[in-house]
Amino acid sequence: MAFPVPSHLPRKKNQDVSTKLLSEISETTFKSLSQEVASKWVAELDVAIRQTKEEIHKRIHSELPAFNQQLSSSKYVQERLQALETNVDKLSTTLSHPETGLVPNLLSTLTQHAALAQELSDAEVMHQAMSHLAHCKREMQSLASLVEQGRLPDAIALCVGLERSLATAPPPLPSTDVVRDVQRRFRALKDRTEEQLNEAYSRGVGVTANEFVIRPSVRVRASDTELTLSEILTSLSPVSLTSLVNVLRRDFTAHYIDYLLSQPASVEQSSVKQLTGISELKLTIFPSPPNTEKLISRLENMSTTLNFLNDNLLHHFPSDTKLAISLTRPLTSGVLQKLLIPSLPSSARGLPMFLDLMKRAVEFEDQYIVGLLGGGNGEKEIKAWAEGIAGHYERKRRVELLERAREIVLRDNDETSSFKAEVNTVIQSPPPPTGLPVTQIDRTAPPEEEAWGFDGEEATDNEVSPAADEDGWGFDEDASEETPAAVEPEQTSKETVEDSGDAWGWNDGDKEEEAVNGDGDDDTDSSAWDDPWGDSTESTPDPTPASSTEPAKAASRLERLSNKSKSTKIGPPIQSPIPVAPPPPTPAMPSSMSKKQATEPIQPVSATQTESYLVSNGMKELFGLVEETIREAADLMSSGIFSSYATSGSQVGGTIGLTTVSILDLYRALYPVHAGAKLSNAAKWSLLFSNNCTWLGDEVARVAHGSHVPKATATKLVESAGRLKEVGELWYEDTVDGECQKAEEVLAEAQGFTGTTDQDRYDECEAAVNQVLQNIRRFSQQIKPVLSKSRYYQAVGTVIDVALSRILSDVLALSDITAEESQKLGELCRIMNSLEGLFVENPDLPSFVVDFVPSWFKFSYLSELLEASMVDISYLFEEGALVDFSIEELVNLVRALFADSPLRTNTINKLMQGHPPIQS
Repeated sequence: MAFPVPSHLPRKKNQDVSTKLLSEISETTFKSLSQEVASKWVAELDVAIRQTKEEIHKRIHSELPAFNQQLSSSKYVQERLQALETNVDKLSTTLSHPETGLVPNLLSTLTQHAALAQELSDAEVMHQAMSHLAHCKREMQSLASLVEQGRLPDAIALCVGLERSLATAPPPLPSTDVVRDVQRRFRALKDRTEEQLNEAYSRGVGVTANEFVIRPSVRVRASDTELTLSEILTSLSPVSLTSLVNVLRRDFTAHYIDYLLSQPASVEQSSVKQLTGISELKLTIFPSPPNTEKLISRLENMSTTLNFLNDNLLHHFPSDTKLAISLTRPLTSGVLQKLLIPSLPSSARGLPMFLDLMKRAVEFEDQYIVGLLGGGNGEKEIKAWAEGIAGHYERKRRVELLERAREIVLRDNDETSSFKAEVNTVIQSPPPPTGLPVTQIDRTAPPEEEAWGFDGEEATDNEVSPAADEDGWGFDEDASEETPAAVEPEQTSKETVEDSGDAWGWNDGDKEEEAVNGDGDDDTDSSAWDDPWGDSTESTPDPTPASSTEPAKAASRLERLSNKSKSTKIGPPIQSPIPVAPPPPTPAMPSSMSKKQATEPIQPVSATQTESYLVSNGMKELFGLVEETIREAADLMSSGIFSSYATSGSQVGGTIGLTTVSILDLYRALYPVHAGAKLSNAAKWSLLFSNNCTWLGDEVARVAHGSHVPKATATKLVESAGRLKEVGELWYEDTVDGECQKAEEVLAEAQGFTGTTDQDRYDECEAAVNQVLQNIRRFSQQIKPVLSKSRYYQAVGTVIDVALSRILSDVLALSDITAEESQKLGELCRIMNSLEGLFVENPDLPSFVVDFVPSWFKFSYLSELLEASMVDISYLFEEGALVDFSIEELVNLVRALFADSPLRTNTINKLMQGHPPIQS
């Protein structure tokens, strides 16, 4: 069935008969197909055929000449085709016939020719191989004969040709067993030849630690042939020759260059002729005693050795080995590192001899290293080093000086290895503070005293002893802390013995303190306090202000109130133990002095006194090293010994001069690290280091202005001295700050002194105050033998002032203080009163605690104000005795101590008006 034409495609309008007929056949179904239809289709086809024939016949007749011509051509082509087929068949038979054909005969002839050609080629290859093998055999025989005869140079030359022959063997031979066997035998003979050459060289040149032997000719073993060193060295392979040169250079450098330039020795040359007729040249080294040696002889020995090497060995080596040039580097290094640098003197006394040696070394470089060995390439290292000899000497000397300084710094020093340094101190005695202490207020029966009277207090007033009347304001109520002048000696002694008991356990604390301290420097032995500065009492200027030299009569009313409050206490009064006999309290002004005289302003008094402080003995040694270094730099600069070697821009002696600064810098940097644990464990060591830096800085600043010190060095020394003083001051301040911080931390455990009515809280506060007291005493015991008087009092006073200021701030910050709490707080405050004894040098003179503890007066008033009446506070305020307190502090204290009342309101209003003006 024909493929149906899609209906959308265009249709040809004029279809031929066959197409039309086929379309009808395709459109006819099986049911509609019948005989009539088929007959119709056949008839149509016949008609179409007949019409087509007619059309063809018409077309032929219309163009009959052309048709005849084409018909003739067709017949001719057909005839030619038949003739060609016949000829092709004949040719195929002629070429391909198995017997007579051309192709089979040609192939047979070519096969025979190829076989003959292969036979010819095999014969030629065989001939070449056999000829080459015969040549190799003859050369192998000759090589074996030469090796047996000991003609090693000829054997080496023959090896070159034979090796070339084996390398150029015809292609089939390299893979054959016979060639492999020949190559194996050749390698064996070549190795044997090389071995004999090396053995002959080893007998010709012998380098040991003591002898250098050279034999110009050597007889080959197991033969009568003699070979010269030149023949042996020339015959060696490049690899073997390079290895021998390296070994020779290594041995010659180790046994001759390094040894002769670093050890005392003598060199001897000799020539011996052996029984075999072979001469032997020998260079022998004999060690010499070091005491009789001159260093310049080492260069002479080296010169002799190099001449021996050049005359007897170097010319035997091939020119391309460069053995001579390879010796220049170790020779230059040996002269510098083994001779010149180690022999560089440590002092100026050895410089002239060393300069002669250095001059000879420069000549040696020109003559041998550059001239004989042909090295250097224009770079004369020894000469360049010699031109900088001044710097080399100073740098080496600098290292030695710094090493000496390092040994001094690292040497452990204790208090026994120290000395007392003196310093002139200008003491500026300040005028007393505006607010006088309670013991200095002159109240000789003021008219307002009657206004304070209370019924029933006359008996109490009459019971007060005369000593109590002169006891100032009663700060130090215990006989163990005060010995008034009016008390008889027996009574004073008795009271002192009674009050020195162990009620507070101080003795146990001292024993525990000794156990904790560990070393004897912190013991509470009285000898530690027996004038550690070495000053007698008579010669010590009185640093006490002139305003506190005479006692004054105290206010009797406040004293009576104080005694009244004491009569209500339960148990014995609080004792504040001190390590020595109790000093008198801050003295009162004499009763004969009028109030006007007591309030007159007093001008500061300046006085100069000599004090001493502890300095380690190592500082003397270190400063002596600094002075020695300065003198050495000056001597070196003035001697002009390096004038011919000094380069432009360099100053002889400058490096050594600046070494003084390095010595001081080394001490500042190294000692705190080396002794860090000791400095952090005890205040005395850190303050001793502070003293060392201060003393060293003062001495360095003094010596820096000497005329013999160069300007550049002097400037650096002054700067270094300033840094030393700064370090000393910083360590002093850090140590004191550390103690202050410790006191702050301990007092923080009191939690602001709140709730002291509870016995447990009171015990905690009391323990904190006692711990601070012990720490301050321990601190004073440690630093008193170390510091000068003024620095000691400043350090202790600063710590005490910080502790008192903390107690003051905590107590004054309390918003409500009951009567019982005021009594407890007063007892806690009076524990610190015993610290006044630290500022007493002469029991007959008053203490000078106020000069170094600014808050002492304020703290002393606080313990009394806590138990005073409102009338007492008003009186003290009107007299100007409370100027150390701010108005806000006084108002808060009054509000905390007293209940709200008209009297308290009036008192507060009076306080709010400000402090009264000080009367002149």
